[in-house]
Amino acid sequence: MALSRRRPAQAVVGHKMSLEEFLELPEEKPYLELREGMVTRKVSPQEQHSLLEYGLSEWINRFGRPRKLAIALPELRGTYGTSLLVPDLVVYRWDRLNLLPSGKVANVYAGPPDIVIEILSPDQQLHDLADKCLIYIRHSVPIVLLINLAREWVRRFGRDGSDRMLRGDDWIDLETVLPGLELT
Repeated sequence: MALSRRRPAQAVVGHKMSLEEFLELPEEKPYLELREGMVTRKVSPQEQHSLLEYGLSEWINRFGRPRKLAIALPELRGTYGTSLLVPDLVVYRWDRLNLLPSGKVANVYAGPPDIVIEILSPDQQLHDLADKCLIYIRHSVPIVLLINLAREWVRRFGRDGSDRMLRGDDWIDLETVLPGLELT
């Protein structure tokens, strides 16, 4: 299917297309994603979602950046196989940052993040977001967290096949990326 850059992106939601065709679409908000060949629209976050995304990003960066352990980045678009997705938050280990000779971070990251965090929004289906988390795992993301604010739980997926539901004071293990960070 050949697409013109002038074709409104919202007109293709629900259609199948290749990664190359998808990359020809104009960028717009709310973001579009290509999930295993199907064009979907990323749900716009509401206030609690945005506050949690911002808070986690700030907390991880305050811990990880001074120690040169990791950096958290919100809404960073990435390619996962034939999917082009925009996770709520990604974390890269410091030693995996794509740095320019000047020491600045490059504009394009190489490889999958070390942690992906997705936050369930009220307008999203839980099974759809869980399926998206499994795409990350299948494409070499070591740790994926799915957060359900309404029910107050975190589901931690691991590349090793682990899938744990965590609540309350349960420890969220991020040791391989952020050693010493205590998160419950």
